[in-house]
Amino acid sequence: MNDTPTLRAAGGQPALSRRTFMMTTAASAGVAAAGGSAAATLDAPANPHAGSQATRVTVNGKPYELALEPRASLLDVLREQLGLTGAKKGCDHGQCGACTVHVDGRRVASCLTLAVKTDGCAVTTIEGIESPDGTLHPMQQSFIDHDALQCGYCTPGQVMAAIACVREGHATSDAQIREYMSGNICRCGAYAGILEAIREAAPQMLRSQGARHA
Repeated sequence: MNDTPTLRAAGGQPALSRRTFMMTTAASAGVAAAGGSAAATLDAPANPHAGSQATRVTVNGKPYELALEPRASLLDVLREQLGLTGAKKGCDHGQCGACTVHVDGRRVASCLTLAVKTDGCAVTTIEGIESPDGTLHPMQQSFIDHDALQCGYCTPGQVMAAIACVREGHATSDAQIREYMSGNICRCGAYAGILEAIREAAPQMLRSQGARHA
């Protein structure tokens, strides 16, 4: 039995029931909303930079003006937008050190650094530490001389961390070097060679820094 009252038109003919009226109204509203949403989508201009943030950064001495997604990591921007693939994506959680680069001379894990936070900063990657004439940085050469690598995947991050270790004044003893390089993991186990490389390169770096400041 249908308890829903039925509306009667003039002459006693059935009109709309309350249930039919409500269903028709809801369906019409849904069609109108869908049509409006589709129209808004079609009318909206495609903007690939919507929500991006203008960022000016100098990388390896070269200035860039970039439109960056606010959540993009410095590592992804370096590798995917600038083509600088020296910094490696290892753990992507800041635990292995393979992505180490320098921001204003300070070592950072680029996978944990928002690229937009480098606005106005100078970023240095492994590609930017050799001399203009192509001479390797003393730390790079020392890594080669002491076979301080095997597969080489972690080596760019190791070298960048080692340079920072010396500049920070944390390469005065083997124990200190081990402590301040502990954030960089070598899964091949080339730690003995890495220690020797830093030990040898440290005085060369300090002499060259002293010459520049003289």
